[in-house]
Amino acid sequence: MNKFNNLNRRQLGQGMTEYIIIVALIAVAAIGTYGFFGQSIRNQVAGLTSEISGQDSSTQIQQAQTSATEGDALANEEYNLSNYNEGAAQDNP
Repeated sequence: MNKFNNLNRRQLGQGMTEYIIIVALIAVAAIGTYGFFGQSIRNQVAGLTSEISGQDSSTQIQQAQTSATEGDALANEEYNLSNYNEGAAQDNP
């Protein structure tokens, strides 16, 4: 009976460990996505919060469109290992 309890505890511990790893991977992916789309997402969130609070958010919407256009132009550039830092510097003013 004691062996059965130990086996059951190990399986529960393994399940919790797997769950923690999955949550950590999702968090890393979310942080990476937020970092990649950075300014555009921040402006859209600012627009949403302004609208929810009953204020006009046309400025935030315009800023989101501008940063999306800038991001599109930056994405259309061709970068490789020799000039990657140039693109990274343009992304972070």
